[in-house]
Amino acid sequence: MTIALTSTNVIRRAPLEEISQAHSHPFHQIVIGLAGEAEIIIDGCPLHISPFHGCTIPGDREHCYRGIGDNSQLLLDLFDDAPGLSGIYRHHFQLFSHPLHFELDSAARAYIAFMVEEITYQPEVDRDLLITTLLSILSHRLLDRQATPQSRLDLAMLDHYIDQHLAHGIRVEDLAGLAHLSSAHFTELFRIRTGLPPYQYILRKRLNAARKLLLDTRLPLIDIAERSGFANQSALSHAFRRHFGHAPGALRQTAAP
Repeated sequence: MTIALTSTNVIRRAPLEEISQAHSHPFHQIVIGLAGEAEIIIDGCPLHISPFHGCTIPGDREHCYRGIGDNSQLLLDLFDDAPGLSGIYRHHFQLFSHPLHFELDSAARAYIAFMVEEITYQPEVDRDLLITTLLSILSHRLLDRQATPQSRLDLAMLDHYIDQHLAHGIRVEDLAGLAHLSSAHFTELFRIRTGLPPYQYILRKRLNAARKLLLDTRLPLIDIAERSGFANQSALSHAFRRHFGHAPGALRQTAAP
């Protein structure tokens, strides 16, 4: 079961139901326990969620969950183009290269309490800023202390190159050359770094670029396909529906005032 979502990045506080059907969604997710207990089951492995314990769920990864009695969770839904996963914060993407299970320390717990207060009593708060700060906190605790050679791939530089050449063909050989690596070695390190092979990573970039153009412009679909690097309108529509669960036109209709 794939869940289609057309809204932007979301923070919410909610209980998890007693049991859910196995499902996936195109956005990444962070679940952090606030009260009670729950389980997130990913690849058949149950991750226990209790207050200030949490996990990351990569986009498109099938999972299910089970709330245990009365419970409350902080849930964050993040698309690839979220501000906290873009530009100088692109390294945060590694939080979703594979599922992570974590327990927050006292400083991180204080920030979570602050986040909950803000989203509850300050409806106009800058939620993107709250999310980006949380991603930085998690990145420092879960990634920086486990730095490896592959984690030091200059993903910001590679992202810039991909963005500049999105409308054209992008070869793995060219990206490997920028990193001064063989194609095979680059592909291996890139997969470890991002959780995706280069071609799939580029496809996601194209799809997110197309999604942004659909939401922000009135360009015809054929022009959006060209600007985001798809061979034609049909190729864009097929890939878009497969990834997001709905046609490009449906997104534009939903977003229309």
